[in-house]
Amino acid sequence: MRVERIDNIIEFVYKNKNVTLDQICDNFNISKSTVRRDLSEILKDSNLQKTYGGITLKNKLDNRKYLTSFNERNIENIDKKLAISKKAATIVEDNDIIFIDSGTTTFYMADYLDKINNLTILTNNLEVIFRAAKYKNINLISLSGTLNRETLSFVGATSISTIKNFNMSKAFMATTGFSILNGVTNSSPLESDIKRTVISKSSKIILLADSSKFNSVSLMTYCYLEDIDILITDKMPNKEIKDYLFDKKISIEIA
Repeated sequence: MRVERIDNIIEFVYKNKNVTLDQICDNFNISKSTVRRDLSEILKDSNLQKTYGGITLKNKLDNRKYLTSFNERNIENIDKKLAISKKAATIVEDNDIIFIDSGTTTFYMADYLDKINNLTILTNNLEVIFRAAKYKNINLISLSGTLNRETLSFVGATSISTIKNFNMSKAFMATTGFSILNGVTNSSPLESDIKRTVISKSSKIILLADSSKFNSVSLMTYCYLEDIDILITDKMPNKEIKDYLFDKKISIEIA
């Protein structure tokens, strides 16, 4: 899929700071003519520029976060993620219809939802599907689409089409990083489109984010802080973020 390939190439450039067309071709098993056709879309990122025979970052100190592999992210801050997921599960009520987002913090929630009566879970998160499938109290709805192996989540137009059919009482969302200026961000355009749709179809938005995500910015904004209702994290944010959230009447819950 072209959109996913372009997204992955952009991530590849950010990770390596400076890459040649040959490196892109070798890494993604595509021809130079394909890379050249993709260049106009790739260079829409204002921090990327074309060089002779390659692409480079204009600002090599850019602090945007890009995804490492699912397994690498899963072991980062694991104690915090478990605590945050357990806290998030306490918000779920009988008869809820909830969305659980892709991510390595959100999927642990499924382990704590076995006592909720008549619970419906919608998700594109493959780990949530595996974990929730064993619980008879859960009506599990999986979004169709193409599997993104970096995030173990289903993405694409069919996923968005499916989610538009449902009204959700609560959405439990993940993020690569958030800030007051840039809002809640994610590194994948394909995932960001799904997240935006979920936000528009959910009555309450709960953001699960450990403290490493504070004042961190990734590629795309999928919502702004004022769009969320509850932030669940492992420690209180700095005064600027805390005051902003309180001013917007956003609850902060510490796991």
